[in-house]
Formats: sequence, C-alpha cells, structure tokens
Amino acid sequence: MDRTEVEVGVLQIYSASKERPTVTLSLSKDKLLEMYKKMVTIRTFERKVNELFTSGILVGDLHLCIGQEAVSVGVCSNLRNTDTINVSHRGHGHCIAKGVDLNRMMAEFFGKRNGICKGKGGSMHIADMSVGMLGASGIVGAGIPHAVGAALAFKMRKTDQVAVAFFGDGATNQGVFHESVNLAAIWNLPVVFVCENNQYAESTPVSAAMLVKNVADRAVAYGIPGVVVDGMDVITVYEAANDVVKRAREGKGPTLLECKTYRYEGHEIGDPWETYRSKEEVENWKKRDPIANLRQKLIDDKLAIPEEMEALEKDVVGLIDSAVEFAKESPSPEPKEAFEDVFVSPYY
Repeated sequence: MDRTEVEVGVLQIYSASKERPTVTLSLSKDKLLEMYKKMVTIRTFERKVNELFTSGILVGDLHLCIGQEAVSVGVCSNLRNTDTINVSHRGHGHCIAKGVDLNRMMAEFFGKRNGICKGKGGSMHIADMSVGMLGASGIVGAGIPHAVGAALAFKMRKTDQVAVAFFGDGATNQGVFHESVNLAAIWNLPVVFVCENNQYAESTPVSAAMLVKNVADRAVAYGIPGVVVDGMDVITVYEAANDVVKRAREGKGPTLLECKTYRYEGHEIGDPWETYRSKEEVENWKKRDPIANLRQKLIDDKLAIPEEMEALEKDVVGLIDSAVEFAKESPSPEPKEAFEDVFVSPYY
C-alpha cells in the first residue's frame, strides 16, 4: 500500500497495489468474510430490486449503487451502532452496511405498512434511527448539514460518537457542502465527509465540473485533512476510514475522505448511460470489481475456499428472496394513514 503521511490540510493518498501483502492487519478472517457478505448482500439486493422495477412490480424511481459497494461497507465496518450516517439518493448500500433490516427495507420499496418508514419513504428516503441511519435524501447534498448537526450534538453531549455524511461528487459543487465543511472545521466536530466520486454527476464527468484533480484537494481550504482512497478496494477503504473515524472519535475534528469509485449502471433506471460513457470504460472499471477481487484475495491468501464462498453467496440469495416474500405478504397502508406522521406547523 502506498501512503503519504502528512500534516493537517495536506493530501493523504491510500491506494491498493499489486504488492499488497497477505491480509493480516487487524482484519480477521471473520471480519473479511463479514465485509464480503455485506457487499454481496448489497449487490444481490440491488439486482433484485432492479428486476422488480423493470418488470413493473415496483414503481417510482431507482438509483443503484452496483460497483460502489466497497465504499459503504469499508466505512461502515468502522462504525458503532451509536454512530450515525446520512446518505444520498443512492443510499441502499449504506442502509444495508449500517444494519437496516432487509425485510423492512424491502417492504418499504413495496410501499407496505411495515416498511422501515411505513411505506412513505420509498427508495430515496429511508431512515432507521435504531441503527444510526439518520436518513437518505433525494435532494443533492441535503444530508451533509444533517451529519454536521448530529456531530455538534455529540460534541455538546461529550460522547465519543461519530457522524458520517455520504455524498456524490456532484454534491461537492453545492453551496451546502462548503458551508457544512467550513462549519465542522471551525467547530472541530466529529464528522467524516465521505465523497463517493463515481466519476459522473448524473451525466456530467467530474473533470467538467471542477478544475482540481481530486475532490479531497478542497480540504486544504478549510484546514482539515483531505484523503484520497481507491474506492474499488474494500480493504483500502477500511484502512483509511479506520484512521479518519478514530481521528474524529478522539476529538481531532473532521476529515474529507474521497473514494474514487464507479457505478456500473446508469444514474437511475432508464438512464441512457451509453450516450455519455463508452462500454469500454465501463468494462475497464468492472475489471477492478470490489467483490470479485476480495473473493479472489481471500482464496489466494488461503483465508477461504471456493465452496465456503459459494455457500455464503447462496445464503445471501436466500435472505433477499425471503425479504421479497416478506414484502409481498405485508399489509398495505390504509388511505387514512397518509395523514399520519405528517409535520404540521403551528403557525398555519
């Protein structure tokens, strides 16, 4: 692993390399298999809901994170149940990585009463306070200030909790991003800003939206560390996240962590991605697939055998199939429930 150790405000770089030694670190076989299973669960879930949407069983909109699984799993594997996350519209993987119940999550997609948000949130607005999932949002960058608010609460309460905001590269050109990072920096809050740079803000390549090479280069303007990580390698993401989460937990303030990753599918269901990126580009990124590469590494390092991996993958398929059945059999909400759980201002 290449790593450049530097002071606050200067870039750190974590990257996977062919020379990476056999995995030992603090990552046991059980921990690695747990991360592998979570990534497989995310991808299997995403493929299943894609199938359900395209067949007309589910309606609405859908933003898949297939290809980006290493980011949510690598970061969330460093978090406690009491730590919090806020995520973007592409948030299914983060929910699963943070521990949201698969059955109730699937029921939410079906709009059922026992969905995680009673069927009122759907794909883009899932929240589960019991596991520290403070919410996803269809508004670009909207979760970033919420994470800062959570971090401020942690600091005022003098706990050692950490807040994490996940967002895409497009969100870093929203004013709310800069305001939030600046506020977190001057107040020295325990928050980690995780940019999932999947190379495109919908159909706009990141190179057309900013002049600096890395999103993390912007950290220097706020006097906080900027970290760039290979977002296609879950072990590398885990290592980098371990450092910055520990830093936040120890009261040393925020970090901007940029994970360079890639979404295999379009921005959303029906997106004509072939019009703005080539099939060759997509295939080149798929050669770095985070799930396939971790699977092979576990086998090469003799930490697992193919049969063990196949049994794990089969188990995941069963979990997702069970979640679909749970959702289908769940009760639909009554029309009157549309008026429940609604905030009404006392001034109107």
